Amino acid sequence: MSTEVARGIQFNEPCIFELGAPGRFGASLGELDVPAVDVRSELGDLFRSDMAELPEVSEPEAFRHFVRLSQWNYCIDTQFYPLGSCTMKYNPKVNEWAARVEDFSGLHPASPDHLAQGTLALMHRLQGMLAAIVGMDEVSLQPAAGAQGELTGLMMVRAYHQSQGRAPKKVLIPDSAHGTNPASCALNGLEIVPFETVGGLVPPEVLVRVLEEHGDDLAALMMTNPNTLGIYETAMPELSRLVHEKGGLVYMDGANMNAVLGRARPGDAGVDVMQYNLHKTFTTPHGGGGPGSGPVAFKKHLAAFQPGPVVVTDGDGFRLDRDRPDSVGRVHSFFGNFGMMLRAYTYIRELGAIGLRGVTDKAVLNANYLGACLRDEFPEAHDKPPLHEVIFSDREIETETGVKTLDIAKRLIDYGFHPPTVYFPLVVRGAMMIEPTETESKQTLDRFAESMIAIKREAETEPEMVKTAPHLTRIRRLDEASAARKPRLRWRSESS
Repeated sequence: MSTEVARGIQFNEPCIFELGAPGRFGASLGELDVPAVDVRSELGDLFRSDMAELPEVSEPEAFRHFVRLSQWNYCIDTQFYPLGSCTMKYNPKVNEWAARVEDFSGLHPASPDHLAQGTLALMHRLQGMLAAIVGMDEVSLQPAAGAQGELTGLMMVRAYHQSQGRAPKKVLIPDSAHGTNPASCALNGLEIVPFETVGGLVPPEVLVRVLEEHGDDLAALMMTNPNTLGIYETAMPELSRLVHEKGGLVYMDGANMNAVLGRARPGDAGVDVMQYNLHKTFTTPHGGGGPGSGPVAFKKHLAAFQPGPVVVTDGDGFRLDRDRPDSVGRVHSFFGNFGMMLRAYTYIRELGAIGLRGVTDKAVLNANYLGACLRDEFPEAHDKPPLHEVIFSDREIETETGVKTLDIAKRLIDYGFHPPTVYFPLVVRGAMMIEPTETESKQTLDRFAESMIAIKREAETEPEMVKTAPHLTRIRRLDEASAARKPRLRWRSESS
C-alpha cells in the first residue's frame, strides 16, 4: 500500500449546531453609533415570530470546528486528483496572490469607467489573449462557468440565425460530446439530434448522412474537441465545411483546450463559437459551487450578439460599451467573476506562448505514460493514442473477479488517491477516466499506477477486500443511491 497513507488522530466533529450553549458568542460589537430602528415596524409581516436556530459558539469552538472539518477534506493541495474530464490540476499560489491585490479586489463593481481603467485594461487584454489562443476574433468574459458559456454561445447562435430571418432548431451532437451540451441546447429551446461516432470519432461520411436527414433545419453542430474519449477530431475542418454549406454554425465545447494549447486553434478549423473552462485550462479553482468562469470565444459574424456591456478601447483608455442593440443581454451580474479573470491572466502572462504549449505537451505525455503503465492490466477504451486523459474499462476484471469500477474507485481511497471519474463517458462500459494533467510528477504517476496494479492483484486473490473498500476512512462505503434520493440537507434539533 502507498507509503503516503497512514492512520492518525481524526476528531469526530459534530455539526456546529450541536456545539456551544445559549448566550455564548465569539465576537464583540461596539456601541450602536446610528439611530436605533424599530425592526418590527420596518419589516411588518416579514418580522420573525420566533428566533432562528443559529449556533451560539465561542471563537475557539468556531475556529476549531472548521479546521477539523478541513482535515477531513481531500483536496488538490494534499494529493493527486485524477478526475478525468474535470481537469483537477494544482493551482499556482501566485494566481491567488494576484486575485487578492487590493486595488483589484477592493474595487466596487459599480465604479465609473474612469475610475476602473486598470480593471478594464486587464479584461481587454485577457480577451485578446484568449481569442488569439483559439484563433477567434473576440471573447466575452461574462459567463460564470463552462456550462453557462455553452448556454451563452448557443444564445448567440440562435440570435445570429434570427438576424438572417431563420429559426432553425436542430443541433447535431455526437455521443462523444461533453455531458452538458444537450442541456444547453434544451435551455435554448433547441432540438437535440444525437448520433453515434465510429471508433470514438466523427467521420465526414457519418456527418453527411445525418445532414441529409436534418440539414434543412440545422442550427449547429456541437462538438467537443478533443472529445470525452480523449481523442482529437482530426476531420474538424471538413466537418465545419459540411455544416457551413447547410447554413449551420459550428459550436465547439472547449472544455479540453488544455490538450491542444499552442498545437491547434479551433478557429482555424472552421469553428464559429466555443467556450473555455478557465479551471480546466488556466488553473483557476474548480468545484465547491464557488465562482467560476467560462468565457465565450467567437468569430466576428457573431460579435454583435455577445453579452453586454463590452469592454472597448476609448482613445488611450477603455470603457464599457452598453449600446448593443443586438446583444443577447447580460448573462451575469456586472461583468463576470473578476477574480477568476485575474488568476487566468496571471497564469498566461507567467507562462507565455512557449509555456502554454509546454502545458499541453506535458499533459499529453502524462496521460500516455499512464496508458503505457496500465494498459496490460486494464483494457483501454480505444486503440488510438490519448491526448489529455486515458480511459480504461472494467470489462475484463469484472468478468474474471466480479470486481467492478466502483469497487476499484473505493479501494483507491485506501491507497491515498482520490478516485478517477467513473462510468463516464457512457459509451464505455465500466469506464475509468483518468486525467493526470501537466502538474503531476512522474513519481506521483508511478505511485498511482502501482496502486492500480496492486488493486488488480487484490481483486484476483482477495476480491471481497476490494468489494468492501474503503477500509481506512472514517465512514465505510455509503449507500450513495439512497443519499442522492433522500438527502438530508437541513439540520433540525431533536426538540423541533
